[in-house]
Amino acid sequence: MNIELSTLAPTQIYHLMTQTMIPRPIAWVLTDSEHGNYNLAPFSYFTPVASNPPLLMFSVGKKPSGDVKDTTRNVLETGRLVVHIASQQMADTVTQTAATLEHGESEVEASGLELVDFDGFELPRVKGCPIAFACKLHEVKEIGETPQSLIFAEIEKIYIDPQVIGERSDRLVIDALSVDPHSRLGGSQYATLDKVFSVARPK
Repeated sequence: MNIELSTLAPTQIYHLMTQTMIPRPIAWVLTDSEHGNYNLAPFSYFTPVASNPPLLMFSVGKKPSGDVKDTTRNVLETGRLVVHIASQQMADTVTQTAATLEHGESEVEASGLELVDFDGFELPRVKGCPIAFACKLHEVKEIGETPQSLIFAEIEKIYIDPQVIGERSDRLVIDALSVDPHSRLGGSQYATLDKVFSVARPK
């Protein structure tokens, strides 16, 4: 089957993309408003894009009302954010934080989550997340007809739970199965890792 995207509505394209580009990691993004309220929201249009500088990118749409989402607003105001990689055990909580709240209402408080200090960084991190990236805003690009906000974040520090670090003498190795990342599929479906295998790259 060949599908011409020019014949489809944006919502149809969205559903096709989210069901074919699988699995996708989820950026669980913590920001702080100028009023001191922590916002926490998941985004699955998310990927690393560069190592020098170390950049992450995630795409943020608009609220159903058409207003800018709190994550975008907060990042533009403060220039700071923490991007978490949540484990599958936190799946229900991550999904809860996708709900649209009024500006100034905190998903952290609504979900009963506990935050802990992120050593050497202005913002805290979510307790229990195996990986967290302390970031500063690099750039925001508006793209598309809606438009979407592409947020480029530069990583300053990385927290890694010692329990997900494997043993190897020459470099740091993360045990992906121990991380058990919460991965997005299409619709309301998610995935877990059930095995890891290696394939040698050509020289």
